Amino acid sequence: MESDNSFEKLKVWQLSHRLVLEILTRKFPSEEKFSLTDQIRRSASSVPTNIAEGNERKTKKEFIQFLYTSKGSLAETKYHLLLARDLGYMTNEEYLSLQRNAIEISKMISALITYLNKSES
Repeated sequence: MESDNSFEKLKVWQLSHRLVLEILTRKFPSEEKFSLTDQIRRSASSVPTNIAEGNERKTKKEFIQFLYTSKGSLAETKYHLLLARDLGYMTNEEYLSLQRNAIEISKMISALITYLNKSES
């Protein structure tokens, strides 16, 4: 049963989860299986994971710290996407679509941090 404070209700979590699913469907060369592919999957999945974990913490301060960790993982993911594009593993159009989603998620995380900081005072 879902609690009232469930991370699944957060729009930022929903979008970051969708980004992970979109990235995981990309077809990278088999020689990248344990390098770039693994790195991008770990960094991308870390974004919604940290949002979910932070949302379950007892204090807003802890949640904010997990949100900052999510932003760091998102920045790492954005670089991995750029690298994948530059290596020819995805088209520029695919890259731009994923990058736009990542930018939107980053803005949403920042807005949530601002909201939580203001509501704490």
